[in-house]
Amino acid sequence: MPDNKSFSILIIDDNVLNNKLMEMALTKEGYRVLTSSDGPTGRHIASELHPDLILLDIIMPGENGFEVIKKLKKNAETASIPIIFITGKDDLDTKIQSFNFGAVDYITKPFHTLEVIARIRLHLKLSLATNYLIASQTKKLKQIHTTQQSMLISSKSLPKANFAVWYKALLEAGGDFYDIFQISEEIYGYFIADVSGHDIATGFITAAVKVLLKQNCLPMYSPMESMQMLNNILTDQLPGSKYITACYAKLNRKSRRLTVVNAGHPPLIFIPKEREAFLVELTGDVIGMFKNTCFESIDIKVNKGDRFVMITDGVIENPQKRKIWTKGMDEIKAACEEIRDVPIQDAPEKLKNLIINNNFTPEDDMVILCAEV
Repeated sequence: MPDNKSFSILIIDDNVLNNKLMEMALTKEGYRVLTSSDGPTGRHIASELHPDLILLDIIMPGENGFEVIKKLKKNAETASIPIIFITGKDDLDTKIQSFNFGAVDYITKPFHTLEVIARIRLHLKLSLATNYLIASQTKKLKQIHTTQQSMLISSKSLPKANFAVWYKALLEAGGDFYDIFQISEEIYGYFIADVSGHDIATGFITAAVKVLLKQNCLPMYSPMESMQMLNNILTDQLPGSKYITACYAKLNRKSRRLTVVNAGHPPLIFIPKEREAFLVELTGDVIGMFKNTCFESIDIKVNKGDRFVMITDGVIENPQKRKIWTKGMDEIKAACEEIRDVPIQDAPEKLKNLIINNNFTPEDDMVILCAEV
């Protein structure tokens, strides 16, 4: 626990004598003491100076202690400050009500100064431990986020794959994931996935998937075979509540063929240079849930200048409008017609602006991947 001098205690009590006695006792212990004789002034001090703990009386003129704590807990600036009620009321109903409002402790008057100091020490230690835990978890999530970002390939690192991506994670540990890799000369793999959940485990799963793609997306394997091997491995490794939706496209520029397989994911949108865009709708189980999975695959003849778009469901799901991705796919297909002549590096951003309203509040990760043959 850091030096007590770095901690401040706010006393809100209309009894000036009590305030003075507590101030003297706490100052001797090394605390910085702030005092207020009424609720509104006390709340203002708490909001401006952020004390580490508040001692609050219940019976006060104007705002009583219950009114004060309710307003403090509704204010984001003061909601997390631990509050100890110190009051002359000793009935059970008042005590229960105090804890229900968010107090961490309850001391009755007349009190013994040493008891108050002991309880203050206890709750400052608990507060410190909680804050440390939050900071530690935040740090871990940021580390995972940094690791995930480093795993996401950029178009500059693989220019011949001729792609661009727009990516937005909802939380530090994002569940959406993409990878682009060279399988052989003039053959490239484009993979996009959504791992269920947004917890720390998600970050480790995306890292594992990247390794498995490298090991199983080889020239001798079809995309369907690659996804089946991926599923067989992950079914044994993923926690019971976890699964992955994915879409995998293998582009062979030599044979002018795009092979697509889908695992419960929004369909790939194919944009032929000379024809109307269409959805490549395929059936397929999610990855990691069942040993015996079925994936449907299709070969599409491609020409130079053709494009395709791969997305995650967060791009088209809109809970505010109760719109599901099956309906949203029609909208994104229409929007894809408007990016035909947009440079490929600008296409994902343009597509995002066409389909995502500025007032849209995302509730999931989002990825838009655009590639050109």
